[in-house]
Amino acid sequence: MSGREVPRRESPWGLPDGDTRQPKAHRCNDRIEDVVQACFEGNPFKTVPGPFKLFWRCMQSKPGEEPTEPFYYLQLAPPTREVKLE
Repeated sequence: MSGREVPRRESPWGLPDGDTRQPKAHRCNDRIEDVVQACFEGNPFKTVPGPFKLFWRCMQSKPGEEPTEPFYYLQLAPPTREVKLE
């Protein structure tokens, strides 16, 4: 969904030599952020079910098959699927 990098925390033991891995946000991270935002938009019993259903579908889907419906409360572009031509 998003290619945003996750800030890395410094460890008191430092990084192992040659460790250049960078953490990435989970593919359904934007969906759960939409659910959290829905909790603060009026009555949660009415605002949370829609975003939560999309989050649940995202978690149950395989990578690359996430739902493409627009977000309810986040001002982000709807996710798209990349078509691979063979």
